[in-house]
Amino acid sequence: MPRPLTVLDRRSLLKALSLAPALAVAVPARARAEAQEAGLIAPEVCLLQPEVTEGPYYLEEDLIRQDIAEGRPGLPLVLRLQVVTADCRPVPAARVDVWHCDAAGAYSGVEGAGGTFLRGTQETGAEGVAEFRTIFPGWYRGRVTHVHYKVFLDARTVLTGQVFFDDALAETIHSEHPAYEARGPQDTPLGRDGIARQAGAGAVARVEMDAPDGEAVAALVIGIDADRPAGGLLERLFGQG
Repeated sequence: MPRPLTVLDRRSLLKALSLAPALAVAVPARARAEAQEAGLIAPEVCLLQPEVTEGPYYLEEDLIRQDIAEGRPGLPLVLRLQVVTADCRPVPAARVDVWHCDAAGAYSGVEGAGGTFLRGTQETGAEGVAEFRTIFPGWYRGRVTHVHYKVFLDARTVLTGQVFFDDALAETIHSEHPAYEARGPQDTPLGRDGIARQAGAGAVARVEMDAPDGEAVAALVIGIDADRPAGGLLERLFGQG
């Protein structure tokens, strides 16, 4: 089962969160003001998210569920994704697919792993929020820690993106939580990950610690262009992870 942090671990995590650079410095003031006025879940940002690669691990499983952990070991994580338009209006009834690797860097359903762990689909509510209960992702060689997502309106893909996490936070979790200790810290930080650089600061989640439950809560506002055409086949076939 996902294992909460000990008190000592929690102190380390809170320290890492306090040292994380403020995302707001990289976001235009107008976008911050619009987000705050709209009351979004991550008030520093209200920007269109850039399209990034889907990677080779997406499966169209149609797993409609909030809890996607399936008992995989790791730090419990509540992932809240809020879908909005460019002018900060929440988008209800959007379908959001998420998938990511486990603490050992493995994806379900591929590379002989089988299963459906750490994959799921939710529909956004009236405030445009889709919430998943999962674990903090592990990492694999050459990539920074991340969560993949796709946003659909009706049957049309309007955005394929990735959620990223502050380097200090990821290093603390991967070094001190027992589920990740065998692999240790990620080998590629945000600044050296080409996909993270392409996505920009607005793709880094805002993370807080839920002390009573010993879990992390990550929030990201996802700005979409509702009129954008679906992504092409070549991107799906040849994109990186």
